[in-house]
Amino acid sequence: MSASSSGKGNIPAIEVRDLTVAYREKPVLWDIDVSIPQGVLLAVVGPNGAGKTTLIKAILGLIKPAAGQVRVLGKPYSRHNRMVGYVPQRGSVDWDFPTNALDVVLMGRYGHLGWFRRPGSRDVELAMAALEQVGMAEFAQRQINQLSGGQQQRVFLARALVQDAPIYLMDEPFVGVDAKTETAIVDLLKALREQGKTVVVVHHDLQTLTEYYDWALLLNVRKIALGPVSEVITEDNLKVAYGGRTAIGVL
Repeated sequence: MSASSSGKGNIPAIEVRDLTVAYREKPVLWDIDVSIPQGVLLAVVGPNGAGKTTLIKAILGLIKPAAGQVRVLGKPYSRHNRMVGYVPQRGSVDWDFPTNALDVVLMGRYGHLGWFRRPGSRDVELAMAALEQVGMAEFAQRQINQLSGGQQQRVFLARALVQDAPIYLMDEPFVGVDAKTETAIVDLLKALREQGKTVVVVHHDLQTLTEYYDWALLLNVRKIALGPVSEVITEDNLKVAYGGRTAIGVL
């Protein structure tokens, strides 16, 4: 499904204007302008240190930019935080925290419940359905530190799914997972797109871009290109992004 055929309005799912993020005065993102239409499955690609994760965190308000603004469905993210499901990098999560898979997924319901209401039977039902969707229902009571890397990633995907958000941001969901889990994640991403969701994924494998995604954002501190994958992943754009050192499929 392309942006033009998604049947959505003209309001971008995510709009970033003049965004600059710096760490110790060194720019990590510089003057980024990005408008992501509703209903696309988009990969954020670029070399290490390009600012891919930083962009996701800036959109979510987890990092304070030096300049610029972010709008989600036409409004500041703080007014739309229930509209975005987030899957962080698996390596950034404390997997020794004593909790089971079902409780992790139920955390995705807190935006609907508020922090002072306990999840009810309907929330548990939705959480179990999300675990079923990612093939993890039989592990609902398993402690998360007893799960494999691929299983942990599936649980985090279920946590995002149970939010039932129109927009999903996922930071490297394919890292450290087996081939079976990767296939399951791809199927899930495409199913979300078919439901009209907007899905933005930090991705590393250029060879799978055309197969997995319909749009791409090529980044290296600055925005290099944004649009349909076939228009973004060109030899000229890759030379700009990777300095002429990188062949397609090798990051």
